[in-house]
Amino acid sequence: MYPSVKNVTPNEDFTLDITFDNGEAGVLDMRPHLDFGVFKKIADYEQFKRVRVSFDTIEWESGADLDPEFVHAKCKMTTQA
Repeated sequence: MYPSVKNVTPNEDFTLDITFDNGEAGVLDMRPHLDFGVFKKIADYEQFKRVRVSFDTIEWESGADLDPEFVHAKCKMTTQA
C-alpha cells in the first residue's frame, strides 16, 4: 500500500513539495513531464500553481492528475517516516 498525499505546495521552478500521510516528505520535479499530453496545460506557471490534493493524490484545475504511486515513487524524499 502506498502513502496518500496529505499536502502539496507548488514552487516557481515547477517542483512540488509533497507531504504524505505516513510522515514522509519530498520534492517532485514536474519539469520532465511538462512537454507531454495533458501536462502541457500546466507548463504555464499560472496553471501549475493551481495544484491541489484530491483524495490520495494531486490534481490540477486543468484536469491533469497523477497516480499516487507515481507521486510517491518519483519524489526525492527529504524526510523519512
